[in-house]
Amino acid sequence: MRLPFSAILLAGLMTVAACSGKKGMHDLRSNSPGPDEFMVLPVKPLTAPQDYAVLPAPTPGGANLTDPHPQADAVAALGGNPAALNATGVPSADGALVARASRHGVPQNIRSTTGTEDAQFRKQQKRLSSFRLFPVDRYQQAYRRQKINPFEQTDLFRSYGIATPSSPPVRE
Repeated sequence: MRLPFSAILLAGLMTVAACSGKKGMHDLRSNSPGPDEFMVLPVKPLTAPQDYAVLPAPTPGGANLTDPHPQADAVAALGGNPAALNATGVPSADGALVARASRHGVPQNIRSTTGTEDAQFRKQQKRLSSFRLFPVDRYQQAYRRQKINPFEQTDLFRSYGIATPSSPPVRE
């Protein structure tokens, strides 16, 4: 009599433990109304000028006197070569890539446009699949049709004769 009761209790505990939600990077909802921490850039401390009578005229869009080269500083902090940046802030080695990617023009509001389109896409996906018996990973569910299979892409590149690095083993 004790064995079936303990087996039922163990199965119940495993079922409850399996229902715990998967949190982290795939949770598309924001859990705070605060600012995006990746948009905040630390700046150098402010300094007082030598003489307040001879301050330079303000130049909209000009360089910051406290932090004149923020992109070069960021490249150096990440281990890159700040001397390789050109006037647009793009490394000279990536100039051809940026020119090709922006050959049809670069919209100034691309971040807000893609953010709006993504929110609309996720809302549409949620509307079509909002009834679920068990919790699901909303990230995988919303973007499952846009997912790229790296092994298929590797095979495709190799079939065209393009050298590719070896892929990690397939997880089963």
